[in-house]
Amino acid sequence: MVELALPKNSKIRTGKTWPKPAGAKNLRTFRIYRWSPDDGENPRVDTYFIDLDSCGPMVLDALIKIKNEIDPTLTFRRSCREGICGSCAMNIDGRNTLACIFGMDEVKGDVKIYPLPHMPVVKDLIPDLTNFYAQHESIMPWLETKTNTPAKEWRQSIDDRAKLDGLYECVMCACCSTACPSYWWNSDRYLGPAALLHAYRWIIDSRDEAQGERLDDLHDPFKLYRCHTIMNCTSTCPKGLNPAKAIAEVKKLMVERVV
Repeated sequence: MVELALPKNSKIRTGKTWPKPAGAKNLRTFRIYRWSPDDGENPRVDTYFIDLDSCGPMVLDALIKIKNEIDPTLTFRRSCREGICGSCAMNIDGRNTLACIFGMDEVKGDVKIYPLPHMPVVKDLIPDLTNFYAQHESIMPWLETKTNTPAKEWRQSIDDRAKLDGLYECVMCACCSTACPSYWWNSDRYLGPAALLHAYRWIIDSRDEAQGERLDDLHDPFKLYRCHTIMNCTSTCPKGLNPAKAIAEVKKLMVERVV
């Protein structure tokens, strides 16, 4: 039998079970991943109980209640609470999503919360997105122009503007990239669904004058072509976007320019 040696601090241990709130009759159990780089301990899963009669309906409401009233050491990112900033991305009940727009009633049984998968963890539910943001920067997420800047604005037709729908709405939450097996194994070279969706958004912008350079930069065995159309990115996107389609469109442009 093959024996696998797990890396240090990889085994999840049983965590603390916090007391149930006194007098509460409508309880919901939360099992939350905890890990701190400061204590040298293995990660653990702590158990909390929330009184639903005194809590908002979203998973983020419960997390904020836990931090404010039960365990102030619980660490997670959040900001807008409206599904716009992408800060509170995490894995809830096995799905990458935004805690602020994911209702507790969408989960059957205990609510299990982990950080986004296959990312280094900074602490508790906070992943290290350094590489993710660097990949986004690498696709030049801005207009590249060569002609003189117009006095007022770069004009765009209604039809050309409509081509950007389903692309510009991405909030850079990283849910799609961290759901992609190709990104798990090749995140050092494969740009991943989020960065490639943004790349396509600028490639097809009628105001941009660097389409050729952008496609040249993506013409690489790993940056683009490690996408195998598994579609995890599309199924998990909390904004209902379709990164897989955007990636397919980039591949089509690659073919068309050499035909």
